[in-house]
Amino acid sequence: MRKWLLLACAALFVFPVACKAVNQDSLWMYEHYTKKEVYITMRDGIKLFTSVYLPKDQSEKHPILMTRTPYSCAPYGEKEFRPLYKNHYREYLKEGYIMVIQDVRGTWMSEGKFVNVRPFDPAKKGKKEIDEASDTYDTIDWLVKNIAGNNGNVGIFGISYPGFYSTMGALSGHPALKAVSPQAPVTDWFLGDDFHHNGAFFISDAFSFYTVFDHPHPKPTTQGPKGIDYYTHDNYKYYLETGALPNFAKIIGDSVTFWKEMYEHPTYDAWWKARNVRNFLKDVKPAMLVVGGVFDAEDCFGAWNTYKAIETQSPATNNRIVMGPWYHGQWSSNDGTHLGNVRFGSNTAEYYAQNLEIPFFNYYLKGKGAAPDIAEATIFFTGENKWKQLPKWPPANMEEAPVYLQADGKLSFSKPSTSNSFSEYVSDPAKPVPYTEDVHFNRTISYMTDDQRFASRRPDVAVFESEVLDNDITLAGPVVADLIASTSTTDADFIVKVIDVFPNDFKYEEDAPSEHRRVPSATYPMGGYQMLVRGEIMRGKFRNSFEKPEAFVPDQPAEVKFTMPDVAHTFQKGHRIMIQVQSSWFPLADRNPQQFMDIYKATDKDFKKATIRIYHDAQHPSSVLLPVVK
Repeated sequence: MRKWLLLACAALFVFPVACKAVNQDSLWMYEHYTKKEVYITMRDGIKLFTSVYLPKDQSEKHPILMTRTPYSCAPYGEKEFRPLYKNHYREYLKEGYIMVIQDVRGTWMSEGKFVNVRPFDPAKKGKKEIDEASDTYDTIDWLVKNIAGNNGNVGIFGISYPGFYSTMGALSGHPALKAVSPQAPVTDWFLGDDFHHNGAFFISDAFSFYTVFDHPHPKPTTQGPKGIDYYTHDNYKYYLETGALPNFAKIIGDSVTFWKEMYEHPTYDAWWKARNVRNFLKDVKPAMLVVGGVFDAEDCFGAWNTYKAIETQSPATNNRIVMGPWYHGQWSSNDGTHLGNVRFGSNTAEYYAQNLEIPFFNYYLKGKGAAPDIAEATIFFTGENKWKQLPKWPPANMEEAPVYLQADGKLSFSKPSTSNSFSEYVSDPAKPVPYTEDVHFNRTISYMTDDQRFASRRPDVAVFESEVLDNDITLAGPVVADLIASTSTTDADFIVKVIDVFPNDFKYEEDAPSEHRRVPSATYPMGGYQMLVRGEIMRGKFRNSFEKPEAFVPDQPAEVKFTMPDVAHTFQKGHRIMIQVQSSWFPLADRNPQQFMDIYKATDKDFKKATIRIYHDAQHPSSVLLPVVK
């Protein structure tokens, strides 16, 4: 997860960045804004530290745009300014917004006890029952009543964990809250965001995050945790040699409550469901603009599924979605031209800021412009590199089209007719398949579009490839993997990857810089590039139920069917479609001992090799259901 390291200054509301250097924009902010730091008292008496940036212009009343964050509203001190001018937030300053940033309960300079993804309480009563929605309500109520010069209209936005607090804010019910934009919002930490995907523990993100987050402090502070010393900066080596999950728990220690709680809840039980935001998105009042990245390694699931939950449970809500070709928070980075080696043909971040987010808040908070003209779904389709404004998502003309795995590594839209056909590999937890070929320390942000040629060359990855496409094929919606598989043991993981194979003669312009570590000064060889379009993992024991896991019967075929996050991609004429199947994805996901057990209690001796078979015959057809636009 480690969002603040990945984004650096990209999302200014995610982690504190001190403002010392003076340039034209910073000087303008100092000349036109003042800063006020206040404690706002919640209904139960707890005080939350809040930074308020106030425009000096008093010729008109100003809207309030707020972010609530666990990552600190620093820099602290009324003469220390946050560099809100470094990305498109400068436009809000020019428009005269009152910008508010608050340390959420129990973090940094705020009082109280912090609770990770604190559950929403729809039945709360009185002054002692609180949640993040009530803290948002009390904050808004104080702001509109006590901040001079405000126009009574409030908006909320935030990226990642602040996206979660934005969603919670939308449930506050305060009449002054007119518009909310949850961006890459944390939504469900067991099924799809950050720390688990379909029950598989994303150990690299979780461990790197909780070594520097949510460490208790007895009183408000401006100092964060120091983290740990890693004996190697080889990510793969460190996680492999550290071993089973109890070994990581020893390093974390006893002070991080949420880490212990995750280990105590290995299935999708009531504890996890209470932390699934989607269960509560009913009767949402503000206008909503849900934003996310199609290639967001942390919270891709959250954006798509927050939007869908509002559509389903709150159909009267003014609800829209924007998804671009971005890593986590890239839409606020000033540069959305590329991700890794894949290029998008334009600055998609600039397009987003000027045509979507800023008009959205200007309309609902200032009555300016034409935000209702923003489409229901504004989606960037990679491959063809085009923005599309759609009246519905998924599009009404999307149809599921199964593409079938075939013998001899073939892939076809025709169902296999052979018998007794399967692909076999040995999954060895001592040598798990890496998620990227590079040696690195922090989990990469570009693996979501990485070249998969390194994986296709491994004997423990099953590869299936189509013929050269005669026509473009556009995908728009969720991908569903439907495998018939067996394992020689009682459990296994299944990773399915949908890949766009570029023509052998494909190349970008000669002067396009490469981001590949091994050839930093040369253009990366894009001919034959195997672009990851979507990859996802399924912990096999959860194939029939996330609440009640089931063991595999050794060597007996079983259906492993799961839904992957939505895609928006066009496979162009002359390209090929590839599907890869493997049983480890390390160290993104923890290693499966490949025995039916509570993996959080596994020891280093519990890990076993497994022989995996992926069937592809008439009796056992394995397929991937692609959301094809007709």
